[in-house]
Amino acid sequence: MQRDLQNLRKNYSKGSLIEDSIPENPYQLFEEWFNDAKSHMSIDEVNAMSLTTLGIDGYPKSRIVLLKEIEEGCFIFYSNYGSEKGRSMDLHHKVSINFFWPALERQIIIKGDVSKVSRQKSLSYFHRRPRGSQLGAWASNQSSIVKTRAELEKQLEDYKIKFENQEIPLPDNWGGYSISPISFEFWQGRPNRLHDRFLYMMEGKEWTSNRLAP
Repeated sequence: MQRDLQNLRKNYSKGSLIEDSIPENPYQLFEEWFNDAKSHMSIDEVNAMSLTTLGIDGYPKSRIVLLKEIEEGCFIFYSNYGSEKGRSMDLHHKVSINFFWPALERQIIIKGDVSKVSRQKSLSYFHRRPRGSQLGAWASNQSSIVKTRAELEKQLEDYKIKFENQEIPLPDNWGGYSISPISFEFWQGRPNRLHDRFLYMMEGKEWTSNRLAP
């Protein structure tokens, strides 16, 4: 396959990020940008973020997961502990998440250290999920090879019968992850590729910020 994409271009002009306008705390700016994205009619799943981990094969891999909570400064999402990303995070505790909102010409890159949340917290969230999603967590041995779609759907039906008319328990291999940020990078598209980029770094107990060349 060969394809020339050199003429695919866009000139960014929807906003700016200037030294005098940025707060000292990156969480404040994240909150402002997240609320802007949440209220934008063209943005679906504002909480979708690209999670990058370093795989057990030594290669980085990114995939989209959903941010479910920010608690005490940590970004929380949920997944199967035995999945490829789960095994990667067991081995390498440093990850990156990326929020990209093209309609606003903005992205946020966050680096941090990841750990599992308590089982009690995972249980609380699990029981707030739709029943179908709870059953799906049991039916899918995430990242394992499945021969056919029918095999996967049969597993779901089997668990529907198994847990009929009862509360679905939390699987042992499913729960939450908490990312504690060490840096935030805010990117605002600007004309002529002179984008605005600001990097916040945690130094001691204080955040410092610097403009980065685009």
